[in-house]
Amino acid sequence: MARVLVLYYSSYGHTSQMAEAIAEGVRESGAECDIRRVPETAPAEIVENFGFSHNENHQLIEGPDALGSYDGLVLGAPTRFGRLPSQMAAFLDTCGGVWASGALIGKPGAAFTSSNSQHGGQETTLFSLITNMLHFGMSIIGLDYGFEGQNGIDEAHGGAPYGATTIAGPDGSRQPSEVELAGARYLGKRVGTTAAKLAN
Repeated sequence: MARVLVLYYSSYGHTSQMAEAIAEGVRESGAECDIRRVPETAPAEIVENFGFSHNENHQLIEGPDALGSYDGLVLGAPTRFGRLPSQMAAFLDTCGGVWASGALIGKPGAAFTSSNSQHGGQETTLFSLITNMLHFGMSIIGLDYGFEGQNGIDEAHGGAPYGATTIAGPDGSRQPSEVELAGARYLGKRVGTTAAKLAN
């Protein structure tokens, strides 16, 4: 059975919720799925003063070498000024051995993110994540237009051809909508299905 890793960083829980929805989609495809988070690297006073909240139900990733044991990888992180947050970048910077070993070459990869506004840099953050996976030699899966919820204009929502996204709002009070969670599940299912095909 194919195994997929959903690896993410989240400060306020929005990306964590998207990670869970992606994992649901992976499992719906029949593949196994683990959710892991990368370590917090911000100083303790920043974490406390800004009220960062981590989902303790999701274990920390064991280390970069763990990535190679999976048949697919989905990376997620909130946008920070249109790019990766330092927490995810710090972890990816330790993955030189994974790159050198070729352990992820040919395996499917996908990305997801959150931002406080519709135009807060979601697409550039997705490309930041995708760029790392391309260097690992992965085959990228986007949120294709088979997910019809991406086309609606009746409400503000995330979603891009490059990955699943959500909007948190300026104060972080907006939670992922059902359309956004459905997009995440769709993306997860595509990754799980593709991983199973490529693993055989």
